[in-house]
Amino acid sequence: MNKFEITGNLVDVLQQEIYPATLQVQDGRINKITRLEKPCDGYIMPGFTDAHVHVESSMLIPSEFARMAVVHGTVATISDPHEIANVLGVAGVEYMLENGKTVPFKFNFGAPSCVPATTFETAGATVTAADVAQLLLRNDIKYLTEMMNFPGVLHHDPEVMAKIAAAKSMNKPVDGHAPGLRGEDARNYINAGISTDHECFTIEEAREKLSYGMHLLIREGSAAKNFEALIPLLPDYYEKIMFCSDDKHPDSLEDGHINLLVKRSLAKGMDLFKTLRAACVNPVLHYQLDNGLLREEDAADFIMVDNLEDFNIVGTWINGIKVAEHGKTLIQSVAADTINNFDCTPKTTEDFMIPALHSTQKVPVIGAIEGELITNKLSAILKAEDGHLPGDINQDVLKLTVVNRYRNAAPALSFIKGFGLKEGAIASSVAHDSHNIIAVGADDESICAAVNAVIAAKGGISLVRNGKAEVLALPVAGLMSNLDGHTIAAQYKALDKAAKELGSPLASPFMTLSFMALLVIPHLKLSDLGLFDGDTFTFVTPE
Repeated sequence: MNKFEITGNLVDVLQQEIYPATLQVQDGRINKITRLEKPCDGYIMPGFTDAHVHVESSMLIPSEFARMAVVHGTVATISDPHEIANVLGVAGVEYMLENGKTVPFKFNFGAPSCVPATTFETAGATVTAADVAQLLLRNDIKYLTEMMNFPGVLHHDPEVMAKIAAAKSMNKPVDGHAPGLRGEDARNYINAGISTDHECFTIEEAREKLSYGMHLLIREGSAAKNFEALIPLLPDYYEKIMFCSDDKHPDSLEDGHINLLVKRSLAKGMDLFKTLRAACVNPVLHYQLDNGLLREEDAADFIMVDNLEDFNIVGTWINGIKVAEHGKTLIQSVAADTINNFDCTPKTTEDFMIPALHSTQKVPVIGAIEGELITNKLSAILKAEDGHLPGDINQDVLKLTVVNRYRNAAPALSFIKGFGLKEGAIASSVAHDSHNIIAVGADDESICAAVNAVIAAKGGISLVRNGKAEVLALPVAGLMSNLDGHTIAAQYKALDKAAKELGSPLASPFMTLSFMALLVIPHLKLSDLGLFDGDTFTFVTPE
């Protein structure tokens, strides 16, 4: 029988009260809460929940993600497995579910709503409305994941509406994804049953969606950072706001998680209880989770911090099990199999050459933006060399490619500005959402070498400098490693540092690169089938 007591200042978020208390825990639940007269050390509060995250973006399998997240006071996630689903379909979702159950952590996975995300790219699998309906019947599938196909919702696409109807019939929430959607379109999208959005990047858009009844997820990940723009909404809308990371690379996860947003919110003078509503309570209520909220008979999910200024995590408990203490995880690593879908052969340098139509040529250019998933539509004048169009590092116009990893096909080629590489190349098989190979580089030889390094590893991230390739292998779906999380974080940090030494000014070059094929985010992106206009949802016709 697991039975113990813990004493501290209990932070009752629901009642907005702090008082010294002893918690009696038995068999994973809070059996009794006893108020004390004398003050005591430490503050006990509900654990944090990441309200929207793709675990795959940490490059770690769920069990390793959990080992790192609990150190920062995270006890649960709302996890969208559509990254691995785009590679492996329902089998990928089942891999995440089963691996997540091997550790004491509350992963709450959803049924992927948009696999593939669009018909304008090649994915490794399809998840149909029938598949979604079957997944939603499971008790361990908590919701329908982000409905990125907002045009399908607005135009009542039968397949899209069937997925939403399946979630409604099971009384399970439907997550949204509608960047920039405003006015009557936003209202109609929400009225179809969409309950959240994590893609707002202006306070005006967020306030409008909140006024229509939507819940707002304030996102701060490794690439997309919207906290500063949206946190002013917390005082007036604290019952409808949650915190999320969306995508968190391993080095970022090692540094912190939702705890960092709590500290930043408090540093801005936000109310403690309103901040903790967003970080701890609202996800539990909205997604009907079994997380404990420090009430008698609740699951014993809580954290202790040293004080309410520094917010250092002293300990984390999940179902009464102590899983982290003073910055160290207490969860043991578990052995895990690999699962993959990778079938293409090495490329040649000639595969990445773009024939020139003129001696000088105007070309469309994707404009990468620091801290955003959206891109700008730009153009540049390039000079031909030996009948081909190279990039121009003096203009910071580099060649970008997406290579089909599921079968042999000619690479798609375009140009991009914002990566700043002066030499070499970087590549990755993490390329939202279909996860083909994406690469950017200063010359065709380096791009080819970076791509081939990823192909040889059957998935991973790579960097080429001085003609030599360095690789972090990701053998699980080409997205994740099954090795120790801190080992992967160290390897990733080394490649990230090297990319910056090649000239990139981006805070997270590999994370930014991974979103340059995400067609559902405007304005200009590249899929394995060609350059794509996210505003018109059509391919860009060469001039």
